Amino acid sequence: MNAPATLEINGTVIDATFAEAFPMKATRLVITAHTLTWAMHAANSLTGFATSVIGCGCEAGVERTLAPGETPDGRPGVAVLLFAVSSKELAKQIGRRVGQCVLTCPSTAVFGGIDPATSRAPLSDLAPLGSGLRFFGDGWQISKMIGNTRYWRVPVMDGEFVCEDTAATVKAVGGGNLLLLARDQDAALAAAEAAVAAMRRLPNVIMPFPGGIVRSGSKVGSRYAGASASTNDAFCPSLIGLSARSELSAEVGCVLEIVIDGLTDADVGAAMTAGIAAAAGLGRAAGMLRISAGNYGGKLGPYHFHLHALAAGVEGGRV
Repeated sequence: MNAPATLEINGTVIDATFAEAFPMKATRLVITAHTLTWAMHAANSLTGFATSVIGCGCEAGVERTLAPGETPDGRPGVAVLLFAVSSKELAKQIGRRVGQCVLTCPSTAVFGGIDPATSRAPLSDLAPLGSGLRFFGDGWQISKMIGNTRYWRVPVMDGEFVCEDTAATVKAVGGGNLLLLARDQDAALAAAEAAVAAMRRLPNVIMPFPGGIVRSGSKVGSRYAGASASTNDAFCPSLIGLSARSELSAEVGCVLEIVIDGLTDADVGAAMTAGIAAAAGLGRAAGMLRISAGNYGGKLGPYHFHLHALAAGVEGGRV
């Protein structure tokens, strides 16, 4: 069997491997407020402590800001995406986070952001939104039907909290990823920041870790009982020559990972392609040595994003 051809972009080697992603459930919420500043305060609070389903219950992030003409109530807004491993867990996270982080925030309202009529992602369920939060009104809340949609108006101290009754959820994809292998931390951060910036220009995806980047990449399992995940020693520069699993050469001084969640596999693939183009665009001369990805031999999830296929159309690529 012939070895896979080497693919390079600006001297950056693209590994012949794939990122392995898995099914999730997701929703989009639209948070509006009197000003964009207050909508963003609520969005940042709602998406806090939501980097990984391993310990946070969900993965969430800001998708984009919205102009008044793009929101249901004609005010500035922010679209956020939330992902969880099940419909039940997603509904729980929506209720807790909206109740604690949006209901509490001055001037805000919240609406479901998935339109069943136009969604490319397969619909899953309807998660409670205002139908649960309305009880905070202690009997003073009232409902309003506009077309086929029910809204709740809950009295609060700055006026009313308006909330859509339910939020549509969809079947989604989590765990797309890129591993950026660089000469040093400066080069790795520059490449990762460029990649995240490129991905954030695309719809339907989030990068849930701080700044979109994670340094503590993990593998499944541990030598310690009860730990489901542990450090990915194959990509730890300090373990070169010590770990038999190491996949690094001596010139690699820093590895950073970007995890991507998307409403469809096409969304994740498009984001990964944009990230590859941005990171490799800096090139080997800037210290961006290799781009790889994490997988578990195809045993974790059914979505396999092969880096060579994604990078094939990136300008400057050569075999």
